[in-house]
This record gives sequence, C-alpha cells and structure tokens, in this order.
Amino acid sequence: MKINMRKRFEAQMTIGGTPIEEIKIPTKSRDEFPPYLKAMQYIYCNEELSEKIYSLLEDKICKGKKKTGRPGMNLWEIFVLAGTRLCLNINYDRLHWVANYDELLRKMLGVHHPIKGGKEYEYQNIVDNVKLLDDQTLRQINEIIVEAGHGVLKKKRDGSLTYKN
Repeated sequence: MKINMRKRFEAQMTIGGTPIEEIKIPTKSRDEFPPYLKAMQYIYCNEELSEKIYSLLEDKICKGKKKTGRPGMNLWEIFVLAGTRLCLNINYDRLHWVANYDELLRKMLGVHHPIKGGKEYEYQNIVDNVKLLDDQTLRQINEIIVEAGHGVLKKKRDGSLTYKN
C-alpha cells in the first residue's frame, strides 16, 4: 500500500479538542510567543497565504522524494516548529520541551488531546524535520508573510499602524 509521506495538515478532531481557528491566544502578554502563535493562526485560516507557504514547503521538503514510506511530521508541524525555534531563539532541546509540554503550541500543531495528551515528539524527529527548512526557504516564506502583512495593515499619518477595513 502506497501512502503519501508528507501531508499538509490533517486535523483529527478529538472530543474536547480545539480547532486551530478557535484557539484563544492571550493578547495581554509582553512575551514574543503569543503574537507568533496569532500569526500562525492567521496563516492557517487564510487559504491564499497558506497555499503559497505549503507550495514552498512541498517544493523544499517533498520534491524528488518517493511518495511511499512511513508517515512523519506533516508540513504544518514542521513549519510551526521551525518558526517557534526562530521566534523564541531556542535550541533543539528547548524546542523538544515546548513541542511536548506547551499547551498552546500543541493546540497550534494540531496534536493536543485534552485527556490523553496527544502526539509525543521524539527529540531526533524534531531535529531531522526542522532542519529540512534551510535559510533560503525560510526567507522566502518570510517574504510571503511580510507581503500578506502589508495587505492587512496600513500606515497612519502619524506613522502608527492600523488594520485595513
């Protein structure tokens, strides 16, 4: 039986689970992580933006590889974990910790289960998958996200930013 090794994202909703678009992210925090999670939520919910990013990820991660084998992380998990590592400026040991124990991150990854805990990531699995995204690909993704941000925000006369209507 042939299976696709890398899927974009396959949500398997469980009883008590929270869909990514409904995750409540705290806004009254000075920490850098909530805005990152909010950005990931926006990307996930915006079909046009997520399509551009998934296309880049597929080109980088899936191109030239056989479509058979054991399933690994999906593209969404790789993308979110790579972004988490950069956002928090953390090493793989810390990324392993937050991937397994930070509830908001696990909800964003789509692996949180309120009772069973959900998927558990092995350290080496995280390293092997996150390293698939090189600097050039991350820069391309960043350009796509910045371009999308310009479509959402506009500059006021005083130099501050506001949302476009």
